[in-house]
Amino acid sequence: MKKIGVLTSGGDAPGMNAAIRAVVRKSIYHGLKVDGIYQGFSGLLSGNIKELSLGSVGDIIQRGGTILQSARCEEFKTEEGQKKALKSLKEHGVDGLVVIGGDGSYLGALALAQLGFPVIGVPGTIDNDIPGTHYTIGFDTALNTVLDAIDKIRDTATSHERTFIIEVMGRDAGDIALWAGLAGGAESILVPEEPYHLEDIARKIEQGLKRGKKHSVLIVAEGAASGPSFARELKEKTGLETRVSVLGHIQRGGTPTGFDRVLASRLGARAVELLIEGSSGRAVGFVNHELVDKDLYTIFNEPKTSHHNLYQLSQELSI
Repeated sequence: MKKIGVLTSGGDAPGMNAAIRAVVRKSIYHGLKVDGIYQGFSGLLSGNIKELSLGSVGDIIQRGGTILQSARCEEFKTEEGQKKALKSLKEHGVDGLVVIGGDGSYLGALALAQLGFPVIGVPGTIDNDIPGTHYTIGFDTALNTVLDAIDKIRDTATSHERTFIIEVMGRDAGDIALWAGLAGGAESILVPEEPYHLEDIARKIEQGLKRGKKHSVLIVAEGAASGPSFARELKEKTGLETRVSVLGHIQRGGTPTGFDRVLASRLGARAVELLIEGSSGRAVGFVNHELVDKDLYTIFNEPKTSHHNLYQLSQELSI
């Protein structure tokens, strides 16, 4: 192992830069060279690859997004595209690859591993929806971004005595909505993993009004319902005036939290260690406060961690 490549793929997440920094500096510490692959798998196919130095990753640990950028690449999903990527890696003298991203990125990493190329996956996505780890890089930052918005919107909800609906990201996983809703004291939380009944939500709001409660804040994961559509349904059911805030891509940006910086640094460094040790087709993770690594193939067969107990707790505390 003389040279390691690193790329970021899929949606950007705060902390990706900290992971890139860890990969570069850990590699150089062990006497290895590092190539940065720009624009994900698309850049790998086009040869958008440059050697990275210690200075290349200076002053990036505090920055959101990814200095290596990201892009979608349909060509890489084909067998021909994957062979072309393999050829590109060999032409640049890359002996092992670190892929930072979500499930789509992991599928790409697995494809290269199955072709015999050493690859390690690092979980980077705000959705926190990767099996094999309790936390993904970027989730904690996104959680705190949403929580800050909830606190600010609650001030307005209190002042105007209205019901506010906040739509957050989470097409297939409701972790952002659930954790932020619980931390922010939301009256109701809608997530893809749990069924909801409009009648129950309306009843809870009406019970609150009867005891003198003047406002409510509801959190909706985009995969559970559309914020505007849900607002219309709720108004038809209760007659209450509602306001909707769709937070959108603000959740992906911003300075990563201390937790995300440390997590990314540990996971990025561990990925380099695994390549040096001769491992391939593995994904690093953080489980029960310990670093772990698992086979990429088995990760896709693992069920995502269920947070039903956390959801139940949010229901009990929002009566």
